[in-house]
Amino acid sequence: MSISTLPKGFLWGFATASYQIEGAPEEDGRADSIWDTFCRIPGKIAGGESGVRACDSYHRTAEDIALLKEYGAKVYRFSLSWSRIIPLGGRDDPVNEKGLQYYVKLADDLLAAGIQPMVTLFHWDLPDNLHKRYLGMLNKDEFVKDFENYARVCFKAFGDRVKFWITFNEPWCSSILGYSTGLFAPGRTSDRTKSDEGDSSTEPWIVGHSLLIAHGAAVKAYREDFKAKDGGEIGITLNGDWAEPWDPNDPADVEAANRKIEFAISWFGDAVYFGKYPESMRKQLGNRLPEFTDEEIALVKGSNDFYGMNHYCANYIKHKESEPEPEDFAGNLEILYHNKDGVAIGPETQSFWLRPNPLGFRKLIKWLSDRYGGPTFYVTESGTSLKGENDLPLEELLEDDFRCEYFRGYIGALADAHTIDGVDVRGYTAWSLMEYVLPSPIFYLTLSPLSCPCQRPMFRKIRGQLLARGEADDDDTTVALAIDFDPALMCTCSNFEWAEGYETRFGVTFVDYEGDQKRYPKKSAREIGKIFEKHIAKS
Repeated sequence: MSISTLPKGFLWGFATASYQIEGAPEEDGRADSIWDTFCRIPGKIAGGESGVRACDSYHRTAEDIALLKEYGAKVYRFSLSWSRIIPLGGRDDPVNEKGLQYYVKLADDLLAAGIQPMVTLFHWDLPDNLHKRYLGMLNKDEFVKDFENYARVCFKAFGDRVKFWITFNEPWCSSILGYSTGLFAPGRTSDRTKSDEGDSSTEPWIVGHSLLIAHGAAVKAYREDFKAKDGGEIGITLNGDWAEPWDPNDPADVEAANRKIEFAISWFGDAVYFGKYPESMRKQLGNRLPEFTDEEIALVKGSNDFYGMNHYCANYIKHKESEPEPEDFAGNLEILYHNKDGVAIGPETQSFWLRPNPLGFRKLIKWLSDRYGGPTFYVTESGTSLKGENDLPLEELLEDDFRCEYFRGYIGALADAHTIDGVDVRGYTAWSLMEYVLPSPIFYLTLSPLSCPCQRPMFRKIRGQLLARGEADDDDTTVALAIDFDPALMCTCSNFEWAEGYETRFGVTFVDYEGDQKRYPKKSAREIGKIFEKHIAKS
């Protein structure tokens, strides 16, 4: 039996984000981002953690590049800190040359090591000054102008060193988690127990629109003034999970599964490829979803040289009979881990939301390829946590066979998508090179007789675990969900409150925060290269 292959020259490597690994938040002229400010608010981030030191990559780039080379990586995806490059953020504010040159040197050093830099301009960390000045992405006109200026500064400084540019990482997360649920910076939400500011029924859609227009403006600037001489490509990275119907024989569940992908991915994908939003979103959201002007359509439609795909897992989707709540952002449906017959979508991980399903990965990239006319794909994030990894002694933690199996399954599925399904895929950057700093939130879930029934299985499971450990009473109706929780799974009629949290590990390199940030390669760090060696075509 022949093995499915990936194309010759396929680029594989690892991905990171600036705030999560760099540290040095006040060195060499860097100013606060919204994440610095958010992490200082008591109760927002587990244990009061922040990116103050992180993996200390700002001082250890040579060490990290040596790891990449040791692992055999061909490409390294990293993000720039806007507030390190333009501390106050705006188009009339000064550029911080020390911050800018840090990244230019990083790109030079990567190239010297034979590794291609893939650069993300924005990985959620808006300069805090722009949020204070005009509420950031809620002010489309100002934000678009400032982002285009920032992008131009970067394009000019890097020149032909960078062949792969990504404007925004996961605009869904910035929009929904930052302006609907309030779980990410800047933490705006209609829930007044979490924030004094925000409107979850309108603001995420305004923010999403602003991000798309800013993306289009940056792409136009690159194509008109830099692409010809520098020879790079530019796109946007979108996140989303595969969706299987809870009951495949129920047309309403089948339709809901499709709608889930449209609300999560096609919200941005349809805009970029078709110049409009999905009809399913327009039907539910009405005039809360902004309209594109003719000028905006011209800017956004066709603004991708490649499709950046972040993907981790799959879910079962069950339709709802009730009318959608004003704050609903998923498409008025239930997101579940078991289907009608009780079959799990995938094995459990440390992340409550992450159930690996390699076939779902293959199905999703084919779905996207068909919908958008066969674009070139770069998988810009994919990876997994391991159940109980935090509690393992170092020697066992480094033997991360489950993560190896995840990569084996997902890379194999990607090869099948290319060889069997005809998907044009050129690269894969695993998440993540290193353990990163930000812990996941822990929530308190209060269940009452009036709570939504779609949350009851989750409550029973968590409560059962707590009972087994002697951490709950038989009559408890409130439990602490000590989990890495995906807010996309949050039902709008459940009551979640911030409490505290702990780290969930995705890295192929263990970083000893208590031992001077020493790096320890895990088994997966070296295994992933062997997997790609098996699948990448030699001719």
